[in-house]
Amino acid sequence: MRARNFLAFAMTFVLPAAVLAQGPGQAKAKTGPKTAASRLVDIPARDLRWTDLDPAGAPGVKVADLWGNHAKGAFGAFFKLPAGFAAPLHTHTYDMKVVIVSGTYIQAPEGKPEFRLGPGSYLMQPGGNYRHTTSCDKASDCVFLVESKGNFDLKPVNSGKAGAKE
Repeated sequence: MRARNFLAFAMTFVLPAAVLAQGPGQAKAKTGPKTAASRLVDIPARDLRWTDLDPAGAPGVKVADLWGNHAKGAFGAFFKLPAGFAAPLHTHTYDMKVVIVSGTYIQAPEGKPEFRLGPGSYLMQPGGNYRHTTSCDKASDCVFLVESKGNFDLKPVNSGKAGAKE
């Protein structure tokens, strides 16, 4: 009876535990370091591919995608606004997380005073009906990092207040 109980115990607990312990452990040992190294991405500033965001609607505005595609879906990208640039009252479909890299980024929510953000500043800009103007101080170009779960768009708001916001 003891041999039979030992065999049942081994088949029920020990053997499956040994197999389960081997499987994932071996897979991690073989692919873990290689997978991490293969996920490394580095893009020196000199290798950024700056393109015109929208030549007709935003002259001089440039974008450099880091991951994803700003025109098609979720993305991370650098945006560059020329010094003195101003966009009229508008909205965006998706939330955007923004980190200012250089220059002074200026935003004015509709009906509220403008605020100015310099290098190292963070902004979580809501999508949907958050109406605002965006501009860059005249002293220097503005560069900022943007991350979004959806594509970048700019929807102008047709309102008599747009001119007053710039």
